[in-house]
Amino acid sequence: MDEQKKQVTQRKTSFAATMKAVFWSFFGVRKKRDYEQDAAQLNPVHVIIAGLIGAALFIAILVMIVKLVVAK
Repeated sequence: MDEQKKQVTQRKTSFAATMKAVFWSFFGVRKKRDYEQDAAQLNPVHVIIAGLIGAALFIAILVMIVKLVVAK
């Protein structure tokens, strides 16, 4: 039981740190050591939310670029 509590307390990483990890993962430039640390510390719900936000931002930027190019 103590190990389970320890694992729960280790997953107390900020949402900003989760966003940073997801941002670098979009580019595929994560070191194995950083990936393993993220897997142990990041909250899975935060990762999903950050991934959805990152994907929405990525799509919005692509749409903006296409509109700028097509408008000219």
